[in-house]
Amino acid sequence: MSGFGRSAISYAMPLAALAMAVAVRASGLSVDEGLLNARILVGALSSAIMFVTIFVVLDHAEAVARRVGEPYGTLVLTFAVTAIEVSIIVSMMLHGENNPTLARESVFSTVMIASTGVVGMCLAFGGWRHRKQAIVRQGTSAYLAVLIALTVMTLILPTYTQTTDPGTFSAAQLGFVSVLSVLLYASFVFAQTVRHREDFIQGQPHDISVRAAPHENISSSALLLMAGLIGIVMLAEQVAASVEDTLVAYQVTQADSIVGAMIAGLVLMPEAISAVRASLNNELQRGLNVAMGSACATIGLTIPAVAAASLLTGRGLTLGLPAADAVLLVLALFICNVSFSTERTTFLTGMVHLVVFFTYIFLIFIP
Repeated sequence: MSGFGRSAISYAMPLAALAMAVAVRASGLSVDEGLLNARILVGALSSAIMFVTIFVVLDHAEAVARRVGEPYGTLVLTFAVTAIEVSIIVSMMLHGENNPTLARESVFSTVMIASTGVVGMCLAFGGWRHRKQAIVRQGTSAYLAVLIALTVMTLILPTYTQTTDPGTFSAAQLGFVSVLSVLLYASFVFAQTVRHREDFIQGQPHDISVRAAPHENISSSALLLMAGLIGIVMLAEQVAASVEDTLVAYQVTQADSIVGAMIAGLVLMPEAISAVRASLNNELQRGLNVAMGSACATIGLTIPAVAAASLLTGRGLTLGLPAADAVLLVLALFICNVSFSTERTTFLTGMVHLVVFFTYIFLIFIP
């Protein structure tokens, strides 16, 4: 592990995040409607602690990933981050007023940030440093095929079904699509880790499955990874709720989109940093595995989870995207298809993705 990871900070921050989250919950500041200014201050402090903890969690996750090797290593952080997003969305669905579009906005934001923002930074920064970078076309094509099928079924198809109102599924349709999503994602993970493992591993001059160094305590890294993730989950929920309350108090019209993008940005930060690091180290395929894996896992696992919560609690769930967001999503997927159609990428390829990403960010605030 790095010097930073071996320092006392790597042990203290996961525990500090847990302690901060428990303290805020016990104080009642996260729910007391009469303490808006205090909630904003606590939200800022929680954000600072969470930001540092994210880097610490990333360090521990990379230690565990080095132990298990590729492509299993990328799945460690992918599953962890997906668990964070599911817990935040479900928690916010079950508390406060019914918000049927929060899950849609969070999932859509995750796909857009991963496929345009994170992928764009990987391609642009890696291309700038190394001029041209190689990818494994079979692996990236598999990611893209799964992502296209899942996004169309869950985010675009609901707008055109006729059983219920536009943008929604009936209970039978929601259950059917959720089961298909889980099965497709499970099939993809099986192909990635067992059947076609070589399609997701880029040839390296060193052994990518090398074991961790003797001084690395994998047990402690795994425990601190879990503690840090739990702390991030609890703090992110409080930060997101505080931001949502503030936006509503100041009558911001695009509150759902902003909160959804914020949730996606917070939970994707560890993976984004890991992906960019890999790209800068000329391990672009590993970076793409992390970025595209996040998008696939978000739809394949988050949608079924929030669908189950909706069916069990009777809370409304709107998944169909508005027309403008659907156009952006289709554009992002089309550009991914073009970018991954060859086995080499450049700085320009990344800039195309980033242009779409900045358009997505701009339209959040000025639709």
